[in-house]
Amino acid sequence: MAKPRSYVGDDIEITFDMARCIHARNCFLKLPQVFDPERRPWVDPDAAPAEEIAAMIRTCPSGALTFRRLDGGLDETPAPQNRAAILENGPLAVAGTLKVDGEEMARATLCRCGASANKPFCDYAHVKAAFTATGEPPAAEKEAPPEDPGGMLEIIPCENGPLEMRGPLEITTGTGTRVHRGGRAFLCRCGASKNKPFCDGSHKGIGFEAPGPSGA
Repeated sequence: MAKPRSYVGDDIEITFDMARCIHARNCFLKLPQVFDPERRPWVDPDAAPAEEIAAMIRTCPSGALTFRRLDGGLDETPAPQNRAAILENGPLAVAGTLKVDGEEMARATLCRCGASANKPFCDYAHVKAAFTATGEPPAAEKEAPPEDPGGMLEIIPCENGPLEMRGPLEITTGTGTRVHRGGRAFLCRCGASKNKPFCDGSHKGIGFEAPGPSGA
């Protein structure tokens, strides 16, 4: 797997992690003068003002793009409330104060089809696998709002099982309707649950295999 690569400009450093990219194309569509896949190198950090680049990178759902300001500007701060948005026929787009499999980050897209070769992250395998799952599930019947809505959300991949979400979290549909709010949840990552986005134990029946926490 290729290592993240950094592109250093006068005012901003841009880092790209290909392993986490889901090809949302926000970068190219919004700032083609900076991000051009047909050009080598494909990133030019001096082709737009640093503030414009930083604002665009904050919209990268997977967190494949990150930045560091070199001009005294503000680096990225996590969203004030942890949120997991359920994307139609696709992954979970998570943002906030996150620790995913032990690594701190502000944004990530997490596999829920079971086919990614880069679990727990999405690698766009849901398209080839023709994964179908609504992005607009009904709201959960019970909620247990956490005492500290701005705390760390730990996302722990259970071996051969679901994603454990440990910490304050709001789960929403792809269009923003709240499905669940609480301090702990187990979310399906095998693709077989009949209660998506939540785990219902189906991973056991289909023989789902996936690694547990790194270093465990």
